[in-house]
Amino acid sequence: MLVRRSLRLVGALALATVVAAGCASTDAADTGEVPTRVFAADNGDVTIPVDPQRVVATGYAVPALIEADANLVGISTWERGLAVMTPEDRATYDGLEKVAGAMAIDTNYEAVATVDPDLIVIGVPQPALVDIDMARLESIAPVVVIGPTVPAAWRELSRRQSDAAGRLDDFEASRAAYEDKAAGLREKYGDTLAGMKFGHLGAYGDTSTGTFQREFADSWGTNIAQDVGVEYPGEVQRKEGGSKDVAETPSLEMIPESFAEADAITYTVEPTGAIRPAVQQVLDSPLWQQLPAVQAGRVYPIQYSEAATYASAQRTLDSIDASFEGLTRP
Repeated sequence: MLVRRSLRLVGALALATVVAAGCASTDAADTGEVPTRVFAADNGDVTIPVDPQRVVATGYAVPALIEADANLVGISTWERGLAVMTPEDRATYDGLEKVAGAMAIDTNYEAVATVDPDLIVIGVPQPALVDIDMARLESIAPVVVIGPTVPAAWRELSRRQSDAAGRLDDFEASRAAYEDKAAGLREKYGDTLAGMKFGHLGAYGDTSTGTFQREFADSWGTNIAQDVGVEYPGEVQRKEGGSKDVAETPSLEMIPESFAEADAITYTVEPTGAIRPAVQQVLDSPLWQQLPAVQAGRVYPIQYSEAATYASAQRTLDSIDASFEGLTRP
């Protein structure tokens, strides 16, 4: 008797739910209204669709929303990230309409209007916004600005961009896979890395002026290695905003001072493993050869250092794992 009564109750509740859902769908269809919500963006609170169906993405929002399987209809070019995309994401990128170039000033407003977006996600740094006619974009569709700060902020940046596009579930699955892999590497190398101090040689020195790039914690070449347990002590002498808060470009004469206390050094290489001229110039320097870490053979290349999504960052983790196979303690 109790079982039958329970089943009748469940059936009644299910029927009520179906009826209510049907009424809601009918009401929405009758009014033609699209459900919206208020989203907190860098440009303030913006009313956007709950489930955007035609999204335009620019800048750092491009790889994040491709990875999150957002309903994209147009994107800016993103040449710098092509080498770290999966083959599937690269195919998606190639097939999408390009409505803007690599620079904010290269936005094609007519092309944006032609793809008829219901949401525009701008993923460029705040200083670059002066090159965008925001009023013109806002006349086409709601615009949310979610731009980068320091390089390590791609984690929160991509989460917010995915949220705006209604794709948090896809984002969370990608983040979980990355965090599982990073946790495995922390366990694998934890005992060896404990107490070690690292330095990082970046790839954006200027060979014409005789400078090199030293990257600290939360920079491009360091932030993913930090998830494995690598420690990069120190900080820039003068913070100038954005990536310049976590990296600096001193003259080559400063190599000994910059890396003298490093037990080990990581350095940036191309996704192919090739070495950029700005890095090769340092590796060829007699001052580099005299560093304790270099003489001890504790120097490790890192590929895919420009990864800015959880899927692409897994490739960075693979590179770190391969490079650290010969990791030794001082």
